[in-house]
Amino acid sequence: MAVLSEILHFIIELDVRMTNSFVSLLMQWASFQSLRIHCKFLEVSCDGIAWLSSWIAFIWLFNSEPLFEMQLNMLVGLLLDIVVIALLKALVRRRRPVSDRDVLTIGPDKYSFPSGHASRSFFVLLFFSKLYALPLMVRVPMTAWAVTIAISRLILRRHYILDVWVGAVLGICEAYFIKLVWIRQETAANVIKYISEDNVPGGVE
Repeated sequence: MAVLSEILHFIIELDVRMTNSFVSLLMQWASFQSLRIHCKFLEVSCDGIAWLSSWIAFIWLFNSEPLFEMQLNMLVGLLLDIVVIALLKALVRRRRPVSDRDVLTIGPDKYSFPSGHASRSFFVLLFFSKLYALPLMVRVPMTAWAVTIAISRLILRRHYILDVWVGAVLGICEAYFIKLVWIRQETAANVIKYISEDNVPGGVE
């Protein structure tokens, strides 16, 4: 146990040093300095609650049968991501590099490992690249968005490099898990129709 503890301590210390050096290096480039201005927007663009609520609204507003299969599988993936990240953060309880004292910020929680933004962005990227492939003209900016999200988590000092790397790997694994348990069109249509159907009596027939 003592050897394992020393190894973990070494990895954590190395991670901290590498993160500080990497962020300092990035900040020497004008393009990354300008990126910092947009980091708050990037943070919101990949927030778990924002994605989940927006996706539910999307299903409700665009209640179209050809979309049901994609809509339900993405919803399952988003729920899976939130649960996996929440469980790992509660288990590991690694503190963030800098505590967030900005009262105007929605979130984030106080734990750092793994990065939920990184896992979510790479899950979404893999979902729309491999599972429900969108045109290349959409996938290219989506790839840039996912990578920029990962970098922004370091620039904002929300995470260490290891947090982001593990988060990205988890997002990729989540996408392949959804591929294994993929809900087919007929089942997806039945589920969404059942959830969205008005079963409350009353009103004009």
